[in-house]
Amino acid sequence: MPEQERQGILSVREVGSSTIVTLAGEVDLHFSPQVHDVLDRACGRSPERLILDLSAVGYMDSSGIGTLVWGYRRVQGYGGRFFLVGLQDKVKALLEITQLQQFFTVLDRLDEALEA
Repeated sequence: MPEQERQGILSVREVGSSTIVTLAGEVDLHFSPQVHDVLDRACGRSPERLILDLSAVGYMDSSGIGTLVWGYRRVQGYGGRFFLVGLQDKVKALLEITQLQQFFTVLDRLDEALEA
């Protein structure tokens, strides 16, 4: 199945002091609770960097945005850094419309987040 047609949490992996969560599909009302649970477990380990690879996410609604904000606040609470990587145009536009791009660190490539 092509990656853009996949839905779900593709992987959660540790690279050094970073945790990378790779998502695919639509982060909406039905999928956001799963994303919240994965972020909650990842934050429980307090990684230095929590990186969300959203390169295979083509759509996000307000519940998805709320989940990202929650994750960001949780990571900020323990002193870590939160990154969004590989945003597609629709998701990037949503962050711009909501003016949340000023809070999130948004990068084009995963290696940029790992080196930040």
